[in-house]
Amino acid sequence: MNKADYIYFMNAKAKYLVGFIILLFVTMACVAFSLDGNDDFDLARQEVLLRNIGHEVLLYSGDSTSRVMPVKKIGENEYQIRFENEFTFQPDSLVKIISRSLEKNNRASNYIINVLDCSGKGVVYGYAMFSNEKDSIVPCRRRNEPKACYIIDVKFESPGLLSAKKGYLIGGIPLLAFIGLMLTRVVKKRKNIDESIDIEIDQFKMGQTLFYPQKRQLVNGGTIIELTAKENKLLLIFAHSPNVIIERTRLQKEIWEDEGVIVGRSLDMFISKLRKKLEIDTSVQLVNIHGKGYRFESSLNLS
Repeated sequence: MNKADYIYFMNAKAKYLVGFIILLFVTMACVAFSLDGNDDFDLARQEVLLRNIGHEVLLYSGDSTSRVMPVKKIGENEYQIRFENEFTFQPDSLVKIISRSLEKNNRASNYIINVLDCSGKGVVYGYAMFSNEKDSIVPCRRRNEPKACYIIDVKFESPGLLSAKKGYLIGGIPLLAFIGLMLTRVVKKRKNIDESIDIEIDQFKMGQTLFYPQKRQLVNGGTIIELTAKENKLLLIFAHSPNVIIERTRLQKEIWEDEGVIVGRSLDMFISKLRKKLEIDTSVQLVNIHGKGYRFESSLNLS
């Protein structure tokens, strides 16, 4: 397999892995967020739980005959319990009834309760419960409220993703990490083999000059000129593409990509140094193509 074929193969393999990771993540997300059946069931269960709270509140007030009206969902994680008739309540008992009922159903973490006056005069009584008891606010627990029309507003803390969805997505992270590791290894292997392919070519003949990439040397007659690592990389790029314009951005990326910072003047400086070292052979030229890049012109052969 020649270099071009190998690079094509490695590019195709890398693209396949990237595509597979994206497809896998999208599939997991779609499955997780399509669990609508569980959402509907959870909502119905919530409404039953809240109506049962309303039922217990009425029983405690001495009313065993009037109805608890259908629970109304007024916002994200916020519900209202409405009643057919007026009733009275004691805050302490209300707190205990709601707390006991929510604890049985694993919903006792963080929530806010507001008892509203049906006449629209505002909040008659309210309190907040949190998993950290120090943060809870429960005022005036012993004061009896008069018989009137009340609405109990219950607001739960937003859970974000449902636990099933969250677990499904988080559970897939190790698999995505494993595939990402495979992709990283493929890219690293490709880079290493690319470099080894470059040095497999023992020498380049450029006009009357021999270029030895492994030794980082130019040899013309009895004259030997040493090249720096970056000069060697630059000349190797030109040697692979004689008489072809190489863009400045490509040279900057391939020579300085491992250093994180690319300085435009650095390329010009190394091109200038390389030109001086090539002056021993008048049959080769490193030509500046304004606004594009550079072209290496020579009667170049591979040996």
